[in-house]
Amino acid sequence: MIIKTSSFVKSSARWQDCPESDYPEYAFIGRSNVGKSSFINMLTGRKFLAKTSSKPGKTQLINHFLINNAWHLVDLPGYGYTRTSKSLRIQWDKMIIDYIHYRKNLCYLCVLIDARLAPQKIDLAFIQTLGEQNIPFILIFTKSDKQSNIKTMKNVDSLLNTLSQQWEEPPFHFITSSLTGKGKEDVLAFIDKTNKEF
Repeated sequence: MIIKTSSFVKSSARWQDCPESDYPEYAFIGRSNVGKSSFINMLTGRKFLAKTSSKPGKTQLINHFLINNAWHLVDLPGYGYTRTSKSLRIQWDKMIIDYIHYRKNLCYLCVLIDARLAPQKIDLAFIQTLGEQNIPFILIFTKSDKQSNIKTMKNVDSLLNTLSQQWEEPPFHFITSSLTGKGKEDVLAFIDKTNKEF
């Protein structure tokens, strides 16, 4: 798939306020500071489509982008950011959970994982919850350029092996780099294939 057009549509504080649409939708989420905005910009070929920041917790709303006038890319707030008030974290959690459960045209939740780190409890807990609730998702490992391929594969294999203790099959996963563009074509090919089956 070649992305020819990408444009911001709307920011929403509730799933009910999201754009009315029959387009297939892919929502991106991850632990705070996982490189989500950089990944979205790399995927779309737009440097400033999603706002990047050195401070985690930048994304606070459900942000919809229209890609190729054919599907929606959705930027969700990150999870696990503790430097906010408890009431705000509860508000974010409810917003995300409601969106995931009630957005009918959501094809996949794309969970971003920092490839530099050994499996994190917060990521494993979030993934486990998705599995228990039958939410379709894929894993996207980010920042693979920050270390050797051996270290990346060690962390990826460790997380997948941990999941395999309770899962019959591991989820689809992609190893990516926002700096080099690694994994971009694979992720877009997956989305393209899913769109054709939508």
